[in-house]
Amino acid sequence: MIIAVDDQAEVRELVEELFSARGQRVRTFSDGEAALSCLAENRADVDLVLLDLDLGPAARGGLSLLEEIRERDEELPVIILTGKGTMESAVAAMKAGASDFIEKDPYLEDKIELSLGKIERVLAALRERDALAEKSRDLQQRVDSLMADVEARYRIVGESGSLRGVLERALRVAQLPRPVLILGERGTGKELVAHAIHQASPRASGAFVVMNCAAVTETLLESELFGHEKGAFTGATQRKQGKFELADGGTLFLDEIGNMSLEFQVKILRVLEYQRFARVAGSRELSVDVRVIAATNANLERAMSEGTFRRDLYDRLAFEVIRLPPLRERPGDIAVLAQHFVDRFRREVGGVRCRTVGDAAVAALCAYAFPGNVRELKNVVERAAYAAEGDVLGAAEVEAALPTGGGPVVSASADEGDFTTQIEGFERRLLTDALGRTEWNQKEAAALLGLSYDQFRHLYRKYELSKLRG
Repeated sequence: MIIAVDDQAEVRELVEELFSARGQRVRTFSDGEAALSCLAENRADVDLVLLDLDLGPAARGGLSLLEEIRERDEELPVIILTGKGTMESAVAAMKAGASDFIEKDPYLEDKIELSLGKIERVLAALRERDALAEKSRDLQQRVDSLMADVEARYRIVGESGSLRGVLERALRVAQLPRPVLILGERGTGKELVAHAIHQASPRASGAFVVMNCAAVTETLLESELFGHEKGAFTGATQRKQGKFELADGGTLFLDEIGNMSLEFQVKILRVLEYQRFARVAGSRELSVDVRVIAATNANLERAMSEGTFRRDLYDRLAFEVIRLPPLRERPGDIAVLAQHFVDRFRREVGGVRCRTVGDAAVAALCAYAFPGNVRELKNVVERAAYAAEGDVLGAAEVEAALPTGGGPVVSASADEGDFTTQIEGFERRLLTDALGRTEWNQKEAAALLGLSYDQFRHLYRKYELSKLRG
């Protein structure tokens, strides 16, 4: 819609004829206040405003009306018309935000047509800008959604003192451009900690590239890490960038670094030392700026003593060594983790009824050794939540989801600690299993284990089992 304001009826008629012929709806006014009211009521439909500079001695002038329009809308095209234009009035109109300034004369129709051509080009540019801005907003929303999902997936959950200590060390070393070595059993969250270090570092805007060194053969590992040139080997039909190139300016996470051969460890050591390497079959050395975080569940001290892991590589990686505690050493985190996994599972999978992890379910979880640590806990909780038919996850669903069908599980693995540590772990699991079977009734749990209530209370306090109830 076009709004035209002029105190001359013949000008209003000319404008109406001109725009009607172009297939546009026109509203004409002799009074500026009525035009402003119409604009306020129909702003979304108005494409252009024409204002007469002088609307008579008793009315507001076009410049005053223009200033009010600009206070409400900075982009609506406004053309100022005048019967006696001067350079000063033209300058004043343009400063006030007019899109054009036209003198009313016998060629007014042609001038308006010419001005509309210029304004149409401006409007086309504005429409293109708005479309790009809309696409940018949509893209940003998708990025924000993706980042929220990434943050949820890489969120480190737990309240135990040992885990807080790990996170504090990770945040401190994140600021330093030095390698980090993360040690821990499978499923303890080594990649999560590596990602947390990356996100807290000055390299957070760079790439976080992951390479599982145990997932490929040694021949392919060299190509995966350093890239290769076309024709380097059968099937190499084009040049390929390696992980080090892809991580330039960011972080490269080398998982299961303990699986590398001694010969390949020398190559990694050189890249860490000089940040230079050549692609497979390449003749030119490439220079990168990569922060390396390595991880392994292997006993590197034993590997070094046996000669299967280079001590100089260990020294280069171990600017900071972060050891992740296994889940059995932080049982107080099991309830928090289980609820976190239920919440996430509900977001990812429709139709899950379970909302809360009950005390009996927590006790059943705590009675299991979880050799696969947090990763195994996640899988067990998801299987149990999927099978649950009520709002509260119970012990029966957990026990059915456990690999052994429930009950305390004791592993004789030497990695679980010394004799005393394993005995204490077994005691804790016996207690939590009994509590789970008796709905957390301590007297009944004591009777189930053949203990006096005082004996049971002593062990209950010793192992801080009250924390398992949140």
